[in-house]
Amino acid sequence: MASTTAMSGSQGGRVGKQLERRQIEQSKAPVRYSPEQPKAEYPTRIVRPDPRLKMNDADVSKQIQQMVRFIRQEAEEKANEISVSAEEEFNIEKLQLVEAEKKKIRQEYERKEKQVQIRKKIEYSMQLNASRIKVLQAQDDLVNSMKEDASKELLHVSHHHHSYEHLLKDLIVQGLLRLKEPSVLLRCRKADVHHVGSVLHSAKEEYAEKANVHPPEIIVDDVHLPPAPSHHNAHGLFCSGGVVLASRDGKIVFENTLDARLDVVFRKKLPEIRKSLFGQVAA
Repeated sequence: MASTTAMSGSQGGRVGKQLERRQIEQSKAPVRYSPEQPKAEYPTRIVRPDPRLKMNDADVSKQIQQMVRFIRQEAEEKANEISVSAEEEFNIEKLQLVEAEKKKIRQEYERKEKQVQIRKKIEYSMQLNASRIKVLQAQDDLVNSMKEDASKELLHVSHHHHSYEHLLKDLIVQGLLRLKEPSVLLRCRKADVHHVGSVLHSAKEEYAEKANVHPPEIIVDDVHLPPAPSHHNAHGLFCSGGVVLASRDGKIVFENTLDARLDVVFRKKLPEIRKSLFGQVAA
């Protein structure tokens, strides 16, 4: 009885396992539905999850954290790229602005420097010209003072009567040779009328001999040249001596006074005078 019970128990266990295997196989087998059967009467399929695909909460959390870290890392890298790119663009633009401002400053500095240089050149040129004018004015003053001294010396020429009469004859002959007129009007100072009369005949003969012509007619004019300068007439017209000859019609005039001769000689000898006084540069 006991053995029979044991066999029954073992057989019952085998039968239970076979039933369980069959149910599993049936659950894996495809379910066929008949179109004539109502949908509610379709047999229910039992799906059991694969125990190997089952994930616990820790794995899910770990995977989520990995995804979060990946997304965050990618976002940080992108943000870093944007920041670096923005920094580069900012630096480039800043550099361009700085260079542009530097260029403006350099141009403004160069413009002002040119203005300063031009102003300096103008000031230097003005000062140089002013200095040259002062030097030339001083030179002219000295030359004119020399001429004034020479004019004062001419006043003493007429004091020596014999030599002055000989000089008057030479001046008359020179004037006649210039005019080459048969009739001449002579004008002299009132103080020299007597001296002119003393040499007039000899002057006509000398001219006739040199020009190979007849002696000319010389008429002494009643209108006289200005007198020598004096303290009473320091700024008026004056004449230091000599004569003025003219044709009878007055169209040709030859001034051969001592003052006129001084002017001619002074103009002719002025370069030599300046060179002697002021050197090669002044000449």
